[in-house]
Amino acid sequence: MTSTSADVLPARERQSRRILWFMRALAGDPMAVAATIWLLIVVLAILADASSLLGENRISLKARNLPPFDFGQSWTLWLGADPLGRPLLVRLIQAASTTIGIALVTVLTSLIGGTLLGVIAGYFGGVIGNLVMRVCDIILGFPTLLVALFGLYLFGPSVGNLVIVLAVTRMPAYIRVARAETLEVRERLFVDAARVFGGGPVWILRNHILPSVAPTMLTLASVNLAMVMLFESGLSYLGLGIQPPAVSWGLMVAQGQGYLSSAWWLGFFPGLAVMLTTMSFNLLANWFRIVNDPSQHWRLVSRRR
Repeated sequence: MTSTSADVLPARERQSRRILWFMRALAGDPMAVAATIWLLIVVLAILADASSLLGENRISLKARNLPPFDFGQSWTLWLGADPLGRPLLVRLIQAASTTIGIALVTVLTSLIGGTLLGVIAGYFGGVIGNLVMRVCDIILGFPTLLVALFGLYLFGPSVGNLVIVLAVTRMPAYIRVARAETLEVRERLFVDAARVFGGGPVWILRNHILPSVAPTMLTLASVNLAMVMLFESGLSYLGLGIQPPAVSWGLMVAQGQGYLSSAWWLGFFPGLAVMLTTMSFNLLANWFRIVNDPSQHWRLVSRRR
């Protein structure tokens, strides 16, 4: 028991020190702190809506196109109301759960699939590697938005089809990066030692290749979150993404473009939400890249100074 607790305590201490170092590194970057605060606000608002803490999103014709910043009204109407009198703030939070949820599922799907295919193509090579890379070349030969438009027009606009189309179009980036990382890692001495001691391909991939590739892939995924959000918003704006009665930020911008002269807030606030959220994901992705690259740690030191 003594040896076990002695072994566990240093591991816990190392973990706590690493968390503390991450917190200090985050505190040293004001832009990353602002991005984190904004994303936390969005997440808390989504949780509040899921817990029915924001009230019902009822239609009220008396409040149709109510202008924003009328603090005499209920707090849910502080950002105004839509043409049916529904609180715009509540609609924005409901749209956030849809837009961010689709982005997370899409990125997670493309991350897992692209990483596995890239690692397999890089480690084994041969016919399998060539086949995977040729399929990537074919997908990359067409613009992402064009492939998404064609796929959604062919199979119909729905949440499932939107996730599949966006995941397929983003997967080649993960495959190429994972393959390049695997080609470099598989030539290292610890991989050769694992082969000499009888480690099979699956064991080596699980215990040596994937842990070495994971930080780079997670950084790429954090960057792709913002890109997928923009693609989803663009497709919803064009009418091939989220369909009513569901709501997303891109769909709200599309619905509000006809009221720009009389009710500018209907399209302005959803567009502002898209801009702030994608900017926050990009800032955190840049911070995450610096933190996970020892050669870039000097930037964290210079920012603290």
